[in-house]
Amino acid sequence: MKRNSFLMQLLLIVLSFNLNGQEPTAKQIIEKADDKFTGEKSSVSVMSMTIVRPAWERTVEFKSWTEGSEKSLTLITGPASEKGQSFLKRGNEMWSWNPSISRLIKLPPSMMSQGWMGSDYSNDDILKESSIVRDYHHKIVGEETLEGRLCYKIRLEAKENAAVIWGHQVRWIDKEDFIFLKAEMYDVEGYLIRTELAGDVQLMDGRKIPTRIELIPEEEEGHKTILKIREIRFNEDIPDSFFSQQNMKRVRS
Repeated sequence: MKRNSFLMQLLLIVLSFNLNGQEPTAKQIIEKADDKFTGEKSSVSVMSMTIVRPAWERTVEFKSWTEGSEKSLTLITGPASEKGQSFLKRGNEMWSWNPSISRLIKLPPSMMSQGWMGSDYSNDDILKESSIVRDYHHKIVGEETLEGRLCYKIRLEAKENAAVIWGHQVRWIDKEDFIFLKAEMYDVEGYLIRTELAGDVQLMDGRKIPTRIELIPEEEEGHKTILKIREIRFNEDIPDSFFSQQNMKRVRS
């Protein structure tokens, strides 16, 4: 009896060791990388976005508060001509506030694919209506080395009824630090629409993250948008009342 008990304990130890040593699933990898970049609970970030076109370029500065994938508030802090504009998301509802005309506008779902502030980023990218964890099926399709880092290569296939822009995505995630380093976005017909390249990995608020992301449209030569993270803090307590239409009109950086 004692021998059987000992063998059972040994078996449990071996099983536990094997389970702990398993490679994470594709979904677990995506979820961990997403949490690391956006915060498991919340994030507060200061960013700049440079829109590059063949004949001109301009930079928009903004501050963003997020709580999970359900709430976000983004405030434009520069240039002066657009300062004070804000964007709010709660659940599936989104609004914009323009102080120069004192107008609050509810954004319909049809506007999610449109460019945010004239950039190559969509409203969906910034306001995060869709979720790369919740709205896609995930599959590891290989490994590649980028920027000297061995990465998981993961395909994300849109779920049938998900309200997403992309038919599928391919993402490269560093195996050691779970950092997003590259992403390719494809439409529902399988055509590559844009590529995102991440770099300048820095330690911010105790975690390594890319602080420069370059978005390159596939069919618009000379077009790109460069996003730079200036500051970021993770998992701060943000009251629910912060994400409100009233606060959109008075929030300050």
